[in-house]
Amino acid sequence: MLSTLRNAWKIPDLRKRMLYTLMMLVVFRLGSNIPVPGINRTILEQLFKQGESGLFGLFNLFSGGAFRKFTIFALSITPYITSSIIMQLLTIAIPSLEALAREGEEGRKKIAQYTRYGTVILALIQAIGVSVGLFRQALISYDFWSVSIVVLTLTAGTAFLMWLGEQITENGIGNGISLIIFAGIISRVPLGFVHTFQKLSVGEVSIVSLIIFAILAVFIIAGVVAIQQGTRKIPVQYAKRVVGRKMYGGHSTHIPLKVNQAGVIPVIFAVSLLQFPLTLTYFFQGGGFASFVQKYLSPAGSPGIWIYSILNVALIIFFTYFYTAVTFNPIEVAENMKKHGGFIPGIRPGKPTSEYLNKVLTRITLAGAVFLAGITVMPTIILQFTNLQFRFGGTSLLIAVGVALETMKQVEAQMMMRHYQGFLK
Repeated sequence: MLSTLRNAWKIPDLRKRMLYTLMMLVVFRLGSNIPVPGINRTILEQLFKQGESGLFGLFNLFSGGAFRKFTIFALSITPYITSSIIMQLLTIAIPSLEALAREGEEGRKKIAQYTRYGTVILALIQAIGVSVGLFRQALISYDFWSVSIVVLTLTAGTAFLMWLGEQITENGIGNGISLIIFAGIISRVPLGFVHTFQKLSVGEVSIVSLIIFAILAVFIIAGVVAIQQGTRKIPVQYAKRVVGRKMYGGHSTHIPLKVNQAGVIPVIFAVSLLQFPLTLTYFFQGGGFASFVQKYLSPAGSPGIWIYSILNVALIIFFTYFYTAVTFNPIEVAENMKKHGGFIPGIRPGKPTSEYLNKVLTRITLAGAVFLAGITVMPTIILQFTNLQFRFGGTSLLIAVGVALETMKQVEAQMMMRHYQGFLK
């Protein structure tokens, strides 16, 4: 990775793109510290004094701490992620959108435009919910003008982040939206180191537990990289066809089936569902419901940590299979192969091919689902037993490593393209 960055820095065009990306990320971090006007910071801190439980923790993860500070980027890029997932699901469910997705570049631009509209609408709804609902007590004034300023500021912040991500994609090294999330997650790492070494200095954390944690972290990251890169290559052979005096086909290729086909989406879905009851406790404080949730459904409770972890594993496995089934259709792939004269050696085209693909996909998806569940639950258990304060859970780790690998691939692809251009000149 370091050698790739070093070689990319030697290319003037790539160096400009890297500097442009860095400057855009600096703008993002600066905006993450500009507070929203009209908010009482003392009351805001009191609302968060119970910790980052519930959906608050998830929002704070993607915003890089901006949600807790209630800055102009408090909503982060979450509405864009939600809008993208909704559009992806609607593309499968609605035939007109499915046809639009198959139109090539123009169709993708149209869907991207719909995604932007959906982002602004979702950001506006979320801003109203956060301002009028969750943080109503923190508003200095509750008149229409004050609430409108807060709502419009939060909505504009999300829209600006969406534009920032698109600028990084077009003029930077690419992968703009993911890099914004990556920067937000990584920005919390130094604070975790500071808290951990403060506990080490006062004796709350032993040096042995810190060394064990560091070793485990290395193995976990290595496992994440291996699974994220792991693919099962299904060989495909195309039959030879003679059209006139020319012969077509006869070449071999493969279908790459990723072990972790669903990415980090199942983790986000599972965490959102599990932490919804924790979020409700902010509205029903001091009652029996809040006590029950904090004890049995909270990762900080006992036996809540074990119940929460078991439910988390079950939901991640379920959503991994669900999202994989949504994004990869073996029947459609088999039909397309049959139309173009392709077949898997030893497997008949048509239904036997789709059944074979479904069988292979089911097996490797189980490995990917167990991996996702294990990586997500392991940091919670480690933090529980070692008293370390690294705010870097399984979701953060999966996103950070995945974005880093994808960004390196894009940088290498741009380097390769420029080498080919130089060769052609």
